[in-house]
Amino acid sequence: MDAKGVLEEAFGRLPELVGTAIDGLTPEQLRWAPRPGANSIGWLVWHLTRVQDSHLAEILKTEQVYVTGDWAARFGRKPDPSDTGYGHTAADVAAVVPESAAALDEYYQAVHAKTVEFLKGLTDADLDRIVDRRWDPPVTLGVRLVSMYDDDAQHAGQAAYLRGLLPDRP
Repeated sequence: MDAKGVLEEAFGRLPELVGTAIDGLTPEQLRWAPRPGANSIGWLVWHLTRVQDSHLAEILKTEQVYVTGDWAARFGRKPDPSDTGYGHTAADVAAVVPESAAALDEYYQAVHAKTVEFLKGLTDADLDRIVDRRWDPPVTLGVRLVSMYDDDAQHAGQAAYLRGLLPDRP
């Protein structure tokens, strides 16, 4: 298997991880946190999707899915492309209010589809392209994609763990 195949396989596993974490949850369950100031399931899935969306848009030099349509409003947010969850305070986390598990899933699926389409066109040579010179060493496309996957998998796992802690879990 080549590098592109590994990335397609890895990203291909994420929809099930995300779906399992949120399937059948009510808006209240999505906003539940194990203690004040902690992340909620809804925030974790919103955040992992926002990061993937913003990084992919930066790579492709396109608009983020989030700022098209009514995505932001479905989470009680404004369509601010810089609002990804990085630097969120406890109040900011609590202010992310998904209208439903379907809203989270539909947004994630839209970003995932854009990601899969991008991955289909990759070559091994593309993975060495520098996409971010703000770091030392500069970040290559391959490193950025691995970072995106890692962030998504960790946050999806955290959301699944929180689901298991829900007082009234389905």
